[in-house]
Amino acid sequence: MDTGARPAPREYGEGLWRHYGEEDLPAPLAAALAAFAEHGYHGTSVRDIAARAGLSVPGLYHHYPSKQSLLQGLLELTMSDLLGRSRAALEQAGGSPVERFDAVVESLLLFHMYRRAQAFVGSTEIRSLEPVFRVEYIATRDEQQRMVDAIVQAGVDSGEFRTPHPVDAGRAVTTMCVGVSTWYRPSGRLGPDELVARYLLIARQMVGYFDAAS
Repeated sequence: MDTGARPAPREYGEGLWRHYGEEDLPAPLAAALAAFAEHGYHGTSVRDIAARAGLSVPGLYHHYPSKQSLLQGLLELTMSDLLGRSRAALEQAGGSPVERFDAVVESLLLFHMYRRAQAFVGSTEIRSLEPVFRVEYIATRDEQQRMVDAIVQAGVDSGEFRTPHPVDAGRAVTTMCVGVSTWYRPSGRLGPDELVARYLLIARQMVGYFDAAS
C-alpha cells in the first residue's frame, strides 16, 4: 500500500449526507477497526488483525506494510467521510447562519451516531500516530472545527447568535457532538430523530440562538 495515497472523495447528492448503510471498509481496515476499538492500538497485534481479516500476516502486509499504516489508512477514510458529509450538508443548506449551523451540527451528530467505532478510534488513538501523520490528521480535524467556527461567527456578526464567546461556543458544540460516539446505542432511549432534534436545540442554545417559538 502507498501510505501517501489519499482516499478519493465521495459524492453526496441531495440529502445523501444523512444516509448511512453498513460500514464499507476494506477487510484489513474493518479488522483493524474492530481490534483497535476492542483492545486499543498498542494492545492489538498484527497477527490478530490478520486473523480477523481472514489473511495470513504476509498477506496482510501485502496490502498494508505495518500496523501504523493500518491506523493511518483507517483514520484517512474516517476523516474523508466526515468532512465530505459536512461539506455536502453546508452546500445543500439554506443561506442563513442558523440553517447552515443546523446542517453541520446534524451532520456531526449523525456521523458520531452511525460511525461510533471509527469516531472513537479517531479520537483515542491520535496519541498512537507517528508525528508526521499526526500533524496531517490534526489539520483535518481542525478543518472540521473551522467549519463550525465560521458559521458561529457569521451568526454573531448577523445578530442571530448572541453568544459573547463564539470560539468557545463552537468548540463546545463540536465536543458535544463528538461525545455522542461514546454513549449512543441504537437500542437506547433516544432514537436517531429524537436525539438530533434534542441536541440541535441544545446546540442552538449554546450559541445563543432562540427562535420565536422559544
